[in-house]
Amino acid sequence: MSKTLDNALDIQVKGLNVFYGPVHAVKGVNLTIEAGKITAIVGANGAGKTSTLKAIVGGVKSSGTVLLGDESINHLPVHERVRKGIVLCPEGRGIFYSLTVKENLLAGAYLNKKPDLDFVFDVFPFLKDRLNQIAGTLSGGEQQMLAIARALMANPRYLLLDEPSLGLAPIIIDKIVDVVKLINSRGITVVLVEQNTSVALSISHYGYVLENGRVALEGDAKQLLGSDLVREKYLGGVKK
Repeated sequence: MSKTLDNALDIQVKGLNVFYGPVHAVKGVNLTIEAGKITAIVGANGAGKTSTLKAIVGGVKSSGTVLLGDESINHLPVHERVRKGIVLCPEGRGIFYSLTVKENLLAGAYLNKKPDLDFVFDVFPFLKDRLNQIAGTLSGGEQQMLAIARALMANPRYLLLDEPSLGLAPIIIDKIVDVVKLINSRGITVVLVEQNTSVALSISHYGYVLENGRVALEGDAKQLLGSDLVREKYLGGVKK
């Protein structure tokens, strides 16, 4: 089943700050997430990537402005941002291990009156035959795919993926990459947070490099991937 989304709006983040007690984790970050594109946010562990995503979905207290088109959504709680199509697939999968695959999927659709299982099966065909399987018995790669599928059940216009390749074998990472590109081809805007800089920038349209809570670099993702500075700091000096 094809999925197309009309009238998509950019998300703009202006002067975003996130504190955890005395720790200033995100320091005045400005981002533009262009509708219909894949935007990468990369950087080392602790750079502020996850906190930035959580602030966009309303999952952490922050200051600054988050705009959906021209509308500020700062006042909206998480579930209202989900209603507007902004959905986070968190780091570490966060699936319900003791529930079945089907129960996990339906949990993702709790705000969606018309959950689209056909779309999920189109992206993840293997799930159709695993609906009654306990989620905790899936392989690590399958659990990650289930986590993404559960996020898709919320009918996102904007899918925020936090470290989807973390801890996975290269062959599984390749599958995740294909899934991200397929999802984006159906009209869903993707924000991809990754420590795996090469993977993230290779499939994205635009990229941001965070360092110590600030945007250190931004630009066309392919140009960033070819940057001497990015290559030296994040790709082990290996020329791509």
